[in-house]
Amino acid sequence: MGNIRTKPEATKHLSGSDWVAPDCHGMNFYQIDPAFKWLAKHYMDADLHAHLEPHLDRLGEMSGNELDTMSRLADKHVPVVHSRDPFGRNIDHIEYHPSYKQMERIAMEDFGLNRLSHFGGVLGWPKPMGALAKYAIQYLFVQSEFGLMCPVSATDTAAFLVKKYATDEIRERYLPRLTAQKYEDIRMGAQFMSEQAGGSDVGNLECEAEFDGQNWRITGDKFFCSHADGEIVMMLARPKDAQWGSRGLSLFLLPRTLEDGTRNSYQILKLKPKLGSSSMASGECRFDGALAYLLGEEGKGLKQMLDMVNLSRLSHGVRAAAMMRRCLNEAMQVARNRFTFGSKIVQHPLMRRQLMKMMVPTEQILSVFMFTAKIMEQADAGDERAQTILRILTPLLKYRGCRDNIKVATSAMEARGGLGYIEEWVNPRLVRDAHLGVLWEGTSSIVSLDVVKRAIPKNQAHAALGDALHEILDESNDIPGQYKGELGQMVDRAVRFAEDVALKDENEPFSRQAAGALYHALSAVLLASEGAAMAAETGDASRLLLSRLVVEHRMRPHDPMSMEGGETDVKIAELLLADTPPSLEQVTAALAS
Repeated sequence: MGNIRTKPEATKHLSGSDWVAPDCHGMNFYQIDPAFKWLAKHYMDADLHAHLEPHLDRLGEMSGNELDTMSRLADKHVPVVHSRDPFGRNIDHIEYHPSYKQMERIAMEDFGLNRLSHFGGVLGWPKPMGALAKYAIQYLFVQSEFGLMCPVSATDTAAFLVKKYATDEIRERYLPRLTAQKYEDIRMGAQFMSEQAGGSDVGNLECEAEFDGQNWRITGDKFFCSHADGEIVMMLARPKDAQWGSRGLSLFLLPRTLEDGTRNSYQILKLKPKLGSSSMASGECRFDGALAYLLGEEGKGLKQMLDMVNLSRLSHGVRAAAMMRRCLNEAMQVARNRFTFGSKIVQHPLMRRQLMKMMVPTEQILSVFMFTAKIMEQADAGDERAQTILRILTPLLKYRGCRDNIKVATSAMEARGGLGYIEEWVNPRLVRDAHLGVLWEGTSSIVSLDVVKRAIPKNQAHAALGDALHEILDESNDIPGQYKGELGQMVDRAVRFAEDVALKDENEPFSRQAAGALYHALSAVLLASEGAAMAAETGDASRLLLSRLVVEHRMRPHDPMSMEGGETDVKIAELLLADTPPSLEQVTAALAS
């Protein structure tokens, strides 16, 4: 007889379903994310952080358990529109699965995402909370549920527009409804902007607004209505006889329900059968003299609506960060629990390399969104320099983060293998939802052009960002000196390159490349600074290594037929995937190699 093959010692205990790696369901998504826990403390006001942390821990537990269960149900049982009731009356009622409505209650009533930026009292905090708190909550929530965050963001940003642009009468009527504390009292917001004639090119919008002597009336079609049954709609329309193009547009608030309790004069024609974000109802609507209220100055609508768009872009960046974290956590669960060829997948060199390709963009966007939220708080407090920096940070975050999310989601699906393609697991939904980020609030090209053609020439925001990054490096004493100098040079190169692209129209094809260079320079500096500070406080210097990987793999040219640097990458992967975090001494040695 030939040799009898025996099962390797490491897998003798496995049979049948034991071989299948678990997913992240049942975990506390706050507790398994040490980088986020530390960065929240690092960037947030100390008193607010101390108060908020138990709530983040509670949400992390919910996100890994009941929210995750409800999200899976809502994804399978998509919204359905009922145009008419049994009497033949037009009602346009959208039926949601109960799990979706329960998630709404958790987001709005339990965690106050519609209110916390506008008024005090949410989660027991006496003052309005800033961007860091709001986006920290969103980050944990979205690791289970992505679709709902569109209506949540639309409600929050609608409140912002009403506060800023509405007359006293309209503000007093609608702001309390948007920001109510009790779920039954909340009237959620919506954004209706795109039409068949115009998505990114909003100057082509055809919806017309006519003043009848007492009220504005809207006529026309909207082709993409985010949160189609939202009660308080923000929309652009062109007043009758206004000039063609974007300068002829005005911003309107359109209520779904009139003050006498009757429906406004518009109809939900259909719901969009979207690739992802399935739990949330996007639709097409037709307006037939619907009553609306002008917000702000006539003809200034696009500029005003861009306030909402920019806030939504930042929220999309946070959502991408959340989904990438979930993807990385799912991949790590597989890698640490799935055995192939006698050992865990995480021990295979090629898998380790693939995990690094997921980890780097995941940690990049975490740093960038936390820093951006901090800058937003400074801008909201009146800091003009912060306002200039924020002008470029928001599109950078949305552009690069949402693109990276697609790659990370696909890699996480591949890590689970064939089961990653099966709808019983979370991976297919993560892949589908990831693609929305490169479409909503501007495609990648539109957002990169916003950086290169607007933020740079009009605001000199790239220079302000470069100065801020040099200040961070100057204040980070524990970054190894030679590497600190290298980072400074990378910042200068990225700023110069972005300016060169911005100066000449013929360089427009390099707009994405310029936006990417600024993003990578920004994230490399942030990771290094955070890594040095985190090492001094906790002994964990892993973010310094991640900074090095950004520089080597996202900012330097590579020969596709060269193995140069491979040995260093192997050492870095060993340090980052070890059971204990790397020390500053280990990292300094790796950076010097």
